Amino acid sequence: MPSAQSALRVLGFAVPALLAAAAPAAAAGSWSVAPSGGGRPSFYAEGAPGSVLQDTLSVTNRAGHPVTVRLSGTGVPVVFAAPDVRVPARTRADVPFTVTVPAGAAPGDRPGTLVAEDADGRTATVRVRLRVGGPALTALTVEHVSVHGDRIGYELVNRGTTVLVPQLAVHAEGVLGRDLLDRAPRTLPVRLAPGSRTELSEPWPDHPALDAVDVRLTATAAGGAHDTAGTRARFVPRGAVAGAAGASAVAVAVAVTAVRLRARRRGRVSEPLSEEAELTGAAR
Repeated sequence: MPSAQSALRVLGFAVPALLAAAAPAAAAGSWSVAPSGGGRPSFYAEGAPGSVLQDTLSVTNRAGHPVTVRLSGTGVPVVFAAPDVRVPARTRADVPFTVTVPAGAAPGDRPGTLVAEDADGRTATVRVRLRVGGPALTALTVEHVSVHGDRIGYELVNRGTTVLVPQLAVHAEGVLGRDLLDRAPRTLPVRLAPGSRTELSEPWPDHPALDAVDVRLTATAAGGAHDTAGTRARFVPRGAVAGAAGASAVAVAVAVTAVRLRARRRGRVSEPLSEEAELTGAAR
């Protein structure tokens, strides 16, 4: 059997061996698992969608009696030559396996794990990192913007093939055109994997008590990812709703009319905001 440092075969043609750096084997009592050939803490595989990559896992039994382990994989498509392996005392068994890059998979990294478990339930693992080849695409969208009292909720969606660390800028403009909120872009404490979606919110403790507000969020990320979305919120004091509902309704109507007139003057009538929140922060 070729060593882990020899050339591997991918669909009939040679590719570089799987790569890794030195580290000890993962142990479970008297036995352990590690990439074959020594000096590798984990497996690294790279190929185009549909490729089949090969390597070998070593199971070392240091005990004075045989041990049987069951092999499996998580996170990436792994198939072992023998899923159940009996290793004699003070012996090492080298088990070939394949990793298949899913057809149609988007470019990027996919983490996985090889797992060995003995009859007593003890386990040992080895990490696998599969890199799917192809062009790197960056795409980010802002969705479902809403205002609820003193918070602005929204969702960020990674629609590309690379991991994104987004930045967010927040802007809110009142009925008379004055800036109520203007936060410069800042890096968010999230990492968006390709295809992932996350719900976030921005605090707004000093929002107006009475106003009709346009809120816009702009998200950016490395590689040119960029998107803007917003909503319209109408703030009405709780006391005004309870004691002077008619006057409040008139005030809100006037405010909304002013917003629409202002938008028409700016040529923004053909670009409506994504959502509208009514009586935000007031009694429903």
